[in-house]
Amino acid sequence: MNRLQKYAATAVLTSAALAMPGGPAFAQAKPALKAEAIAGVDARAKLVQEMVDSIFSFAEPGFQEFRTSEYITAILEKNGFKITKGVAGIPTAWTATWGEGGPMIALGSDIDCLLGLSQVPGSPTIKPLVVGAPGHGEGHNSGMPLIVAAALAAKDVMVKHGIKGRLMIWPGVAEELLATKAFYVRAGLFKDVDASIFTHVSNDFGTAYGELGNNGLVSVEYSFHGKTSHAAGAPWAGRSALDGVEVMDMAWNMRREHLPLTQRSHYVITNGGGQPNIVPGEAAVWYYFRERTFKSIADLYQTGNEISEAAAKATGTTVTRKVLGYAAPNFANKPLAEAAYRNIKAVGMPKWSAADQAFAKAIQEANGLKPQPLKSDIGALSTPETRGVSQGGGSDDIGDIMWAVPTITIRYPSNVPSTIGHNVTAAIAMATPIAHKGAVAGAKAVAMTVLDMMTSPKLLADAKTYFNDVQKKTDTYAPVLTAEDQPAIHLNEKIMAELRPQMEKYYYDPSKYGSYLEQLGIAYPPVTK
Repeated sequence: MNRLQKYAATAVLTSAALAMPGGPAFAQAKPALKAEAIAGVDARAKLVQEMVDSIFSFAEPGFQEFRTSEYITAILEKNGFKITKGVAGIPTAWTATWGEGGPMIALGSDIDCLLGLSQVPGSPTIKPLVVGAPGHGEGHNSGMPLIVAAALAAKDVMVKHGIKGRLMIWPGVAEELLATKAFYVRAGLFKDVDASIFTHVSNDFGTAYGELGNNGLVSVEYSFHGKTSHAAGAPWAGRSALDGVEVMDMAWNMRREHLPLTQRSHYVITNGGGQPNIVPGEAAVWYYFRERTFKSIADLYQTGNEISEAAAKATGTTVTRKVLGYAAPNFANKPLAEAAYRNIKAVGMPKWSAADQAFAKAIQEANGLKPQPLKSDIGALSTPETRGVSQGGGSDDIGDIMWAVPTITIRYPSNVPSTIGHNVTAAIAMATPIAHKGAVAGAKAVAMTVLDMMTSPKLLADAKTYFNDVQKKTDTYAPVLTAEDQPAIHLNEKIMAELRPQMEKYYYDPSKYGSYLEQLGIAYPPVTK
């Protein structure tokens, strides 16, 4: 008898006890409810596989998730959810709500992918489906399938047992640009929400609470404005906007030596001018400024602004700036994390097959990655004490929602150890049985935690107390967004207009093929000589 069978058997005994006079109170019936939720997720394993593979094949980057959003919302609408599109002024953003009365629980996951990471799934070697196209090198194609399966399973249990409560499903649009969740909060999307569960792909299965140690961020583009002239005939008559960009970048790189160790900053030149024989009249550079606290983010941003203005003055140009996104530092809720962790432990890691392990090994060997098998055990709950002192790092704009309502992130095991984030290697397994099994496991933990929240007022009360009395004592939510700052919905529009016709040829058709690998004619695991 495996872990879930034992769990279900315990639930049956508990349900029988409920029917006896003087039996346990309703709150103790949760194991029976959770067993039903587990069965509900298992019944939707095929839906999870189809969604994971379909969203992988759409491969839409930030603000261009049109096909992905249409696909997901159609499934939710068919299952009784009310869809509201274009929320917060973002065409690909939406909410899906269901239920009445009781607490409102928000469930979310990201849906965008990354530029230039197109990859044939199931091929251990790097092989783009469409050269130069976007791809799911962060695994965001698996999160929303998990959330949909969890929500539908929890909804079935709530309907059957008359449990009052509401669900709100929402997508992380343009997360790789850190460009929407602060706008969601500003628009009031979470004003009626009691608690929130977010999910993110990983190679392990767990959650965390407290200050998570990552950096917040402000994303800003600086546009320099000069004067064109013949670059050979009369260069003295021109003022190079590109010179402004280059002076800013040089000055920033020199300033790095004198910045705190926790900062992370990086940039790309988004406009370097037209052609060499014309002094560039317009040029632009896009920066990410990352730091650990709200104040230090704002201070780093101000330093960037000062350097941009100095660069403009030095080159006889002018400069304007536009905030393209913001992400708050992450702070997860302790009572919710502890509840979710108990459910993660009850579910356990997926049962990896020999083929799954062979495929993971093939990816690692083909790409010179450290050999590590797919994990079989659940690690410890991540706490501030076990994480130690943070020296900064990446960002995730779920932080903005974490500062709006009690929130946790559940990591689920849909990818392979040693693969590199924001790299093609992280896309290789994301439309394979590894991704499918990890999403199913994650869906069970989410569904069970939703039922905990819906049936235990004390859990939600404790979560709110921690949010107000612990989290808010550490810092104050203070994004640098102004009323004039709007979502940068123009981003990635041109590249998708160019590439989408080529990519559409590779969209997954679940009506004809049992999996995306089958459609592409790929053996699993790959046959090696």
